[in-house]
Amino acid sequence: MFFDSLDQIPRLASQFGCTVFVIPNVSKIPVKNALNVYPGEIKSGIVIDQIKDVLSHVDTKQSTEQFIIIHEADKMNLNAANAFLKNLEEPKANYHFILQTENPSALLPTILSRAEVYVLKTPHPLESPVAADDKIKAIAKKLIVATPKDYILIMNEVTKIKDGTREYALSVLSAAIEISYKSYFKTKNQAFLTKLPKFLKAYENIAANGHIKLHLVADML
Repeated sequence: MFFDSLDQIPRLASQFGCTVFVIPNVSKIPVKNALNVYPGEIKSGIVIDQIKDVLSHVDTKQSTEQFIIIHEADKMNLNAANAFLKNLEEPKANYHFILQTENPSALLPTILSRAEVYVLKTPHPLESPVAADDKIKAIAKKLIVATPKDYILIMNEVTKIKDGTREYALSVLSAAIEISYKSYFKTKNQAFLTKLPKFLKAYENIAANGHIKLHLVADML
């Protein structure tokens, strides 16, 4: 969904447990008395200790609304992102997480599936190219337009990879998610959103249990 100005962020964020705002990194988020998390050095990004420190505050009961802002949330490393995801699976009352990013597709799809995503109309931060090689993008595009009878063929193409099959399948799904988001935001064609829940579900299940063949077909039906 789109929104018009940064001033709308407090109202939008207060409606959900977790909201992703696609806005420039330099944006000042007008939420008062929020707990802020910033990335450290470029190599380390946002690490698990930072997330654990934030979540220690969430363990306390609150009778008033509390906001936690994670700036450049796409820079959470995998351990930090997984720790944050666990919190979303067990949401606490009166806590609202705001994830700021210029690159929502770099967030874990499992985080995106549990968050509301808002994109600032201007400037538009979704013009960067899809972060995947040409072969992965080609398979992802097939997946986006595929009919149910095509899923087995695409699954066979993905599982031809002998080493790192799970990672390859996740890369294809991640690219499909990114392409779908960017295509929708560029064209406003709702058709690009129809398969997103299925992509997110397949990604989450493959990441959890590695059953690639099952989820690349069953979760897409």
